[in-house]
Amino acid sequence: MTIKFTILGCGSSMGVPRPDGYWGKCDPKVKRNYRTRCSAMISSKKFNILFDTSPDLRIQLLREQVKNIDKIFYSHAHADQTHGINDLRIFYLKKNKLIDVYTNSLTKKYLKKNFSYCFYSKKGYPAILNFKKLKKINIFKYKNEKISIKPIVVSHGKIKCLAFIINNKCAYASDVNEIYKKDYKHFYNLKYLIVDCLRFSPHPSHYHLDEVLSFIKITKPKKTILTNLHSDLDYNYLLKILPKNVKPAHDGLSVNI
Repeated sequence: MTIKFTILGCGSSMGVPRPDGYWGKCDPKVKRNYRTRCSAMISSKKFNILFDTSPDLRIQLLREQVKNIDKIFYSHAHADQTHGINDLRIFYLKKNKLIDVYTNSLTKKYLKKNFSYCFYSKKGYPAILNFKKLKKINIFKYKNEKISIKPIVVSHGKIKCLAFIINNKCAYASDVNEIYKKDYKHFYNLKYLIVDCLRFSPHPSHYHLDEVLSFIKITKPKKTILTNLHSDLDYNYLLKILPKNVKPAHDGLSVNI
């Protein structure tokens, strides 16, 4: 069974470049410095499971030629993770089947309030999404394929956010400034750690580079991929300074887990 993890977007909340064209320290001539907002997907020949719906979701799905979405996991309720939700409509229309959504109670409340039309049918506009209970371990079976997704509560500044452990091999923690020590056991010796690394200097709601490198020394993933990258972080510069088993993400990067 081959399961692919794809980073649909790896940029921070304004993307790179910003809407006003500002590239910061990122070289605009380097294609991998062009970053849409964070979303990700795990997929095989039989399924596509989405993590978050960034405002750039349409562009991301077109680029990856995604034809169906089976389930969505939301990490938290911020706009850069949710406001592409309307682009899910076509995937409901193709199958005439509600798409299951998994998230915590605060994000559920936010989505129901701000995107009620996605969850409640109105005249001429059917609901497209259906909330399902988020379990400690969420297991899905597709014939001979089995997927487990374990949500882990992490700190993201003033709010709690979800990181996800997939098949006990890959962690996706796109928005985090602290992983609690009691949960380190879930992150030891992973094949891949895909983790928030906003910039070089400290930030109140995101990891910065030194914090990520310290966490890596403790948990020892085989490979680490940095995501949620701000315009301070030039792709080629990061390649020069990072340890061999750590690399910056780029939009469209995929790995087999």
